Formats: sequence, C-alpha cells, structure tokens
Amino acid sequence: MGATVAIIGRPNVGKSTLFNRLVGKRLALVDDTPGVTRDRRPGEARLGDLRFTIIDTAGLEDADKSSLEGRMRRQTEEAIETADAVLFVIDARAGVTPLDAHFAEVARKTTRPVILLANKAEGKAGEGGLYESYSLGLGDPIAISAEHGEGLADLYDALKPHVDRVTEEEESRREEAVTNVDVDEDGEIIDEEDPVGTRERPLRVAIVGRPNAGKSTLINKMLGEDRMLTGPEAGITRDSISVDWTWRDRHIKLFDTAGIRKKARVQEKLEKLSVADALRAIKFAEVVVVTLDATMSFEKQDLQIIDLVAREGRALVIAVNKWDLIEDREAAWKKIRDANERYFNQIRGVQIATLSGIQGQGVDRLVESVFTAYEAWNSRVSTSKLNRWLDRVVINHPPPAVAGRRVRLRYMTQPKTRPPHFVAFCSRPEQLPESYTRYLVNSLRQTFNIQGTPIRLSYRKGDNPYAPKKKRKIQ
Repeated sequence: MGATVAIIGRPNVGKSTLFNRLVGKRLALVDDTPGVTRDRRPGEARLGDLRFTIIDTAGLEDADKSSLEGRMRRQTEEAIETADAVLFVIDARAGVTPLDAHFAEVARKTTRPVILLANKAEGKAGEGGLYESYSLGLGDPIAISAEHGEGLADLYDALKPHVDRVTEEEESRREEAVTNVDVDEDGEIIDEEDPVGTRERPLRVAIVGRPNAGKSTLINKMLGEDRMLTGPEAGITRDSISVDWTWRDRHIKLFDTAGIRKKARVQEKLEKLSVADALRAIKFAEVVVVTLDATMSFEKQDLQIIDLVAREGRALVIAVNKWDLIEDREAAWKKIRDANERYFNQIRGVQIATLSGIQGQGVDRLVESVFTAYEAWNSRVSTSKLNRWLDRVVINHPPPAVAGRRVRLRYMTQPKTRPPHFVAFCSRPEQLPESYTRYLVNSLRQTFNIQGTPIRLSYRKGDNPYAPKKKRKIQ
C-alpha cells in the first residue's frame, strides 16, 4: 500500500504539473484554464528511492456546498483526511493571495503533516512570493519548479520521514501477519499464480458512455462512497480516474472516464484531451462497460462507442442506467433487445444489464456480466475441435466457387485469445467474400458459445503447417 500524499492548493498553481512530474507520466490533464482537475486522481509516485501514492486534487475554492465548486472542494477535503502527508502548493510568482491565506488556515487545523511548496519559483520572479509564503504559518516553504523539476531534492528530504514512518508501520504489520500464512518446508511463503480478480491482478474495467449517462454515480454506488464528483451538469468528469474495488472477494480496478460526445461537437482543447484520455482507458481495459441512459433511445453516438470497443478488441458489457425512471419496462426491454439484434453485428450475444446507479439496483448483475464477458474474451478452442467443426461447416455450406474454382479451407487454429483470434489456411483467401467470413464467425460464436466479445478471423495461404513434412528423395 505505502504512504499516501495529497497535493492541495487553489486553482492553477501547478498541482497537476507536480503530480505528472512525480509519477513520471502525463497522467493528469494540464491546461492554462483554472479548475481543470475536478476528481481525485491517484498515481504511483517516485522520488529518489521513495515510493508512495500521490493524489492530485481539485483547486480549493470558497464556494457554496451545493455548487460544482463546493462539491469539488469536498473531494479535496476527503483526500486530505485519507492522506499521510499533504503538499500545500502556492504560486510563488503570484504571491500569497487571500484564497491561499484562507485555505492555509484550513490546512493548519488538520492533524496531517503539511509541507508548503512555493511553485514556479525559478528565476527572480518568484523570490517575493517565496518570502511572503512564510506568513501562512505552515513552516519553511520549499522553492520548486514542477515544470522544470527544480527543488525536488528538498522535497525528498521533507517527505522522507513521513513515507518511511508509514513503510515501517506496514512492515511491522506484515511481520505479525506472516505467522498466519502457509509456508513450505524451507520456510518460504507459498505463492501460487494468481488468476485475474486477485489483489495482484485486478480485473481492469472501464466505464464509458456519452456525457450525463450516470457513469460516476454508478461507480460511487459500487464503492459505497462519494468518490467521484457527480451532479446534474453534463461533462463533470474530465480525467480518467482509476479506483480499486473489491466485489465478493474479487478485486477490480474501475476506470471512470469523461463522456464521449460526437467528434464534430468536441471543439474545446480541454474536452479533446478528456476524450483522448477516455479512449486511452478503453485501450488499456480488459472489459469495457458502455453506459446508456435508459430514458433516451439508442443514438448513433452510442453505437459508435460500441463499435470502437469492438474494433479495439475489448470484452463488452452494456449497462442500461436510470432503469428506475422507466415506466413501461417491458416495451423498453423489447426495444433494447431489438437494437441488440439489429446493430451489434460485431459482438453477438453481448451482455446487457439494466440498473439504477443512483439506487444501486442491478449492480451485482452488472458485475456478474463483466466476469462472464471476461471469460468469453479469454475463450480458447482446441485445434482438434476447431477442425472437426470446420469439416462440418464446409460440408453444410461450402465456400463459393470463383471463376469455376472452389476455394478450399484446409485447416484452422487459434493462436491468440483476448479476444479470440482464429487463423484459417486456405487456397486463394483473397477471393473469399466477406459474407462467408461472417458465416464462419457466427458459426464459431454459436458452436463454442463465445458470446459478447469480438472474434478475429484471418486467412493464410498455404498448406497445413502442422501436417507432417514429405521426405525429399535422395537421388
């Protein structure tokens, strides 16, 4: 687990830039616009030999609790409560503002150790703000430049005692717990290979969909806490935030993503960055849950998101959210089923779960569907079964003849899973029509029960590579 360190401060002082510097990646969105970060974003930080979890937070603002800014502030306050140390960041070039002074008073009341950082302190322009920051009453400030990596050695010295303290406490707890684990005859801990869903290998699940489909509300209900910022405003989520969750002793890493609108409507630079972040989450997920609004019929954008998931080769589950708002559920379910049969050609048999994210109804059914889709995504069919199936389908429906010559399908194997990928060896593969490929894929899906996941089928020209080689005659 390790120590947890929260970065706080008013908007636009460089918190996300510092976060990216410490994790060594551009994980957090950075822009000159104040208030880019809204949710708490955790990351694995490195500073010399120190390893800890760093949390980027929304800029502290003095606002009404019910407003968006007020809810963002509450997220930051919860990050402070769970942290082992807090980095309070000010802009040295702007000097100490009334907002800095107001929230420094809040920081002084916390029981967590607070380290004051004067960011943007490179050059002479930041000297005045650095000296002025002594007035905040948070101890000696550390001059840093998150953009240029200056002052990190001083930050290391300030953080080390707090990170080491947490590490020592955890090691002590592990030593106490080791007496309760299984060991072999040499005294080594027995460590069997963990399947997916364990703490070591959590199942990666991305929650995606159009803006205001209820993605963050759904994740909050799963976690049992207001971890994600939610509200009636569309497009609240900007970063793709990952959180760890345990469901029935199975470990899952959930990715909350920004709403994906039609490309033509995405004009602002910040929204483009948010959408790119959501698309990246799809690529790294194992299962993607596409969240639909039950009060709105299937729209073209929903189908495009589903098509994107299929092209990326991810396992797919469709979550029809806000089901509690539907009066005629039988008619609504029929419409969903018809759309499934009509539009989802690439992913036949996709798992569909109806639920209410705000009430928590159907969450268990959704997660069961996620694991079912993951198992289909990992489907493997033995070569012998594949070729017995191939013999039958070719007899029942032979490939079409082209220019009087029939294409011969000789052999099939499955070299990959995640998603299932099959390779057929045949003569003249370039002349096989697309309709015959769809026939083979649908038959594979039905025969071997590979439902709700993309199936890849490619062709290679040549003889059966597994057939015994003919011996060459020596003359």
